[in-house]
Amino acid sequence: METQENLNEINEKIRRLKQTAQDLNRDADDFPALARNTARILASIKMLELNISDVTDLQESQKNETTN
Repeated sequence: METQENLNEINEKIRRLKQTAQDLNRDADDFPALARNTARILASIKMLELNISDVTDLQESQKNETTN
């Protein structure tokens, strides 16, 4: 159970990172380097989502199916 809690915490941090990077990207109109770098950050975050967030979402949906 502790592993699941750790994954949930990591998942939440990834979601916050994504939100922050998206916010920065929206503010990057006058800063081409910021736009490029936030695009790279978002690509890296996508890899984290594939590795962590998708797993935790799948586990949550399986848990919900089991309790119903």
